[in-house]
Amino acid sequence: MTTPRERYRAQVRAEAMEKAWEQIAASGAPGLSLNAIAKQLGMTGPALYRYFASRDELITELIREGYGSLETAVAAVGEADVAALAGALRAWALADRQRYFLMYGTPVPGYHAPEDTRETARRIMDRLVAACAKAGPDAQSRALRAWTRLHGLLSLELAGHFSGMPVDPAALFESEVESLG
Repeated sequence: MTTPRERYRAQVRAEAMEKAWEQIAASGAPGLSLNAIAKQLGMTGPALYRYFASRDELITELIREGYGSLETAVAAVGEADVAALAGALRAWALADRQRYFLMYGTPVPGYHAPEDTRETARRIMDRLVAACAKAGPDAQSRALRAWTRLHGLLSLELAGHFSGMPVDPAALFESEVESLG
């Protein structure tokens, strides 16, 4: 049973995270400002610091949320093959570019992710290693090669680098997945 104060705290944190995602979409993660978020919520900067001790704590919560949603997306395909996992990753990334870039793009200067976020990332990678193991030996190495190739394509696509080229990013991604064997 939660108290009214706990529900209010959860609501303010959720609203602040929503405003943070909007701010990240507009100016990128390095420009994230708790004071600006507080102003949007109709409170002072110091008041918002009661809900998030620092900008880094807010970023950590956003990253936890992102990894949680990616883990849910890859878990939804079950004990899948590499193609199914790659498809889940691409669909997840296309659904929210800023979330993808916060997690896999340029690091936020001065920010260091806590260990629990790396644990979730490891569980996601473990699913890819397991899928690669079905296709033959050296699953860890093959999974790492697949991960880097897929993220390279996704990063280029999401950043718009295929714009103006005679390239269908979906077909290119599918072709790359097929070549992973």
